[in-house]
Amino acid sequence: MKPPVKRILLIKLRAIGDVLLSTAVLPDVRAAFPDASVDFLTEKFCAGVLEGNPAVSTLLVFDPMNEGGPDLVRRVRRNRYDMVIDLFGNPRSAVLTLLSGARIRVGYRFNWRALCYNRIVEPRGGEVHNVEFNLDALRRIGIPTGAGRPFFPVDPDAERFADNFFARRTGGGRVVALNPGGGWISKKWRPEQFAALGRKIGDREGATILVLWGPGEESEAGSVRDAIGPAAVLAPATTLKQLASLLKRSSILVTNDSGPMHIAASLGVPVVAIFGPTVARLQGPVFTESAIVVKSGLDCLGCGYTLCPIGNPCMVDLSLEDVYSAYTQLHQRTINDTLAR
Repeated sequence: MKPPVKRILLIKLRAIGDVLLSTAVLPDVRAAFPDASVDFLTEKFCAGVLEGNPAVSTLLVFDPMNEGGPDLVRRVRRNRYDMVIDLFGNPRSAVLTLLSGARIRVGYRFNWRALCYNRIVEPRGGEVHNVEFNLDALRRIGIPTGAGRPFFPVDPDAERFADNFFARRTGGGRVVALNPGGGWISKKWRPEQFAALGRKIGDREGATILVLWGPGEESEAGSVRDAIGPAAVLAPATTLKQLASLLKRSSILVTNDSGPMHIAASLGVPVVAIFGPTVARLQGPVFTESAIVVKSGLDCLGCGYTLCPIGNPCMVDLSLEDVYSAYTQLHQRTINDTLAR
C-alpha cells in the first residue's frame, strides 16, 4: 500500500440492516489508517444508519431517483480516492469502484464484477454471518479485524423525541415492541398472528405493546394495533434515529427479519427474531440476547425466495405458541441476567 493511503471510500448502498452490519468494519479501517479520510457511500434511505458515526469522515448520500450514474461517478472521482472497498458488489457499485480512479479497488468475486477490482475477495456469504462477510474484505488487504460489532449512533434530538412519546403514550411501564413489517412478504409473520401475540402479552403481563412501522406499513401496523386493543400503542412516524430511540426504551422486540431487528440488536435490546426464507446463522441478530423462531420440520427453510411458490408455510404455519414460548424464555433470561448483575 505504497504510497500512503490518504483517502478511502467504503460502499454499501442498501438495505438498512445490511448497511448497519457493514459498519462493523469501520473501527478496523480507522485503526489501520488513523490519518486517512474514511468516507462512506450509501443510498438516501439508509443515511440515518451512518449519520453521526465518529469513524466516518464524510457521508456520501446517493439518491437513485434524482441522480444518474454518470453524476455519481463524477462526484466520486473528484475525491481522488486511494482505496475503494465495495462491500455491496452489485453491478452499479462494482462499475463505480472501477471508474473511481482508485489504485486499490477491493471487492468480491461475483462473476464479471470481479473484473472491476484489483484486490478480489472470495465471497463466503453462504458460510459465515454477514458481519464476517464484510470483515473478509479487510482481511484480504491485511487489515487486522477486531470484534466486528455494528454501531448505530443515536442523537439527542431523537432521544428527546422518544422520551416525549413514551411519557405521553406508555404510562411509564414495561414496553414490548412488535415489528410486523419487513422487506419481503415471504419474511413476514402475518399481521393477525402479531395481533394475537400482542393480546397475549398484554393480557398476561400488563405491558404496553408498541407496534412499529416503516414507510408504506402504517395501515397494516394500525390494523395490528386495533386488533390488540387498549394495551397497544401505534408508533408515530419516525426517522431511523427516532426509531432507534424508541427501540432503546423497549424491553424486548419481537420482529421479522428486518432493519429494525438489526438496529435493536446493535443497541443491545433483546430480540425475538422470526426467520423463514432467510437464515439466522448468516443474517440474524448479533451482540444481544436473542431467540430465533422458525417453523420446524420444513425442508425449504432458508430458500431465499422473496415470493413463496407454495403458500409461505414457514410464516403462515408458524404458531402463536412457538413465538410466545420463545418470547417468554427470552424474557426470563433477561430477568435472570438482571438479577445476576
